[in-house]
Amino acid sequence: MENRLAVGRIPGLLLSLAVPAMLAQLITLCYNMVDRIYIGHMDDGAAAMTAIGVCMPIVTIILAVTSLFGRGGAPLSGISMGANDQDEADHIMSNSLFLLLASSLLITAGIQIFCEPLLLLFGASEATLPYAEDYLRIYSLGTFFFQTSLGLNYFINTQGFTRIGMMTPLIGGVVNIVLDPVFIFALDMGIRGAAIATVIAQFVSFLWVVRFYRGPLALLRVRPRFLPPRGDLVRRIVILGSSPAFMISTEGILLLSFNTQLARFGGDIAVGAMAILASIFQLVLLPMIGIYQGAQPIVSFNYGSGDYGRVKETIWLAGKATLLYSLICTCLLVAFPRFFVSLFTPDQALVEQAAPMLRLYICGCFFLGMTIVSQDSYNALGDGKLSLFFAFFRKGMLLIPLIYILPGFAEDRVCAVIAAEPVSDIIASLASTVYFVHYVKKKLSPRPSSSEI
Repeated sequence: MENRLAVGRIPGLLLSLAVPAMLAQLITLCYNMVDRIYIGHMDDGAAAMTAIGVCMPIVTIILAVTSLFGRGGAPLSGISMGANDQDEADHIMSNSLFLLLASSLLITAGIQIFCEPLLLLFGASEATLPYAEDYLRIYSLGTFFFQTSLGLNYFINTQGFTRIGMMTPLIGGVVNIVLDPVFIFALDMGIRGAAIATVIAQFVSFLWVVRFYRGPLALLRVRPRFLPPRGDLVRRIVILGSSPAFMISTEGILLLSFNTQLARFGGDIAVGAMAILASIFQLVLLPMIGIYQGAQPIVSFNYGSGDYGRVKETIWLAGKATLLYSLICTCLLVAFPRFFVSLFTPDQALVEQAAPMLRLYICGCFFLGMTIVSQDSYNALGDGKLSLFFAFFRKGMLLIPLIYILPGFAEDRVCAVIAAEPVSDIIASLASTVYFVHYVKKKLSPRPSSSEI
């Protein structure tokens, strides 16, 4: 595997790694969408869908913590493997696993104790709170399985086994899709049944990941003596993982901001529409992340070994692929918003509300591909601080403030809230792309010192 990452032709190698990683993201997206489609078709589907929208910020924060330790550690292990330092690579993964385990237990306990006030904080109303609480209390019981399986799956991908990594969400997704109608409709458990099906699916994915690391293929190993956290490694993991964690966690903060503003100006139906918009946005975002997850093992390994020509070729090729994907997806969503919204709900009032919102919400994503490549390249090369800055620039400096500022300048305040997304996307995409071109020329010309790694 080391030879393949070091000497394989970049186009074929990237294709072989990126396609399974991209499919893994699509599979994750599909079974999440199917989950919500089933929920949306319940007798009380509109209220249940709105409740899922209320829970999504909390679920997103769980994913962010997983990315903090999983995506923070995986590129560092890849760089160490490229530098032929196997002990350091194993140490990084073992420390990441410890952090994943500890955080999952804390999150589960916190949700069980503070479930109701958390949901009220995130915009639950009297009508949606019972549904949201039923879902979240059960969902949180699978946090340990979710964080461990997904967190270690990043390390499977960084070893170049993206096909095996693809199977993690595929297995869980199939289980979830099969069990959803059984628990939701056949056993008449409603939204609680959806949560139970999800937890079982997460457990099955967890078993698959454990099986891989107990087998002969794994190039990285969890070593018990490396589990206790080492201060310098934890710091490096957290710094590098901060950007993807910030990107994901602010989705939760963004949904909170969107939900509170939309509830203020448009009521529960606008919040329900936002849940659909957020789900569709993942259709654009997640596959592009998958493309770069295929590129990351090549970039990190060859950066560690000092082969900058292969690093640059991989980055530019991944950039072209992600840009093309974002262009195609955005065109389709802008052209056919009602079709995509109607996949999530048969409620015509909700479709009428969400379709024009989607067209406006998504129209700034044409060039999102280059933003993804630039931010993930910083991480793959060990420069987490730059990735964090541009993530904060888009969301912390532009998007969140605009959600509250723009309604003061428009008669249609619901549309003004939604318009914050495309405005910030366009500005951030232009800024990050211009800087990234300069960064690559500078970073990959001279040989970096070991302290930069």
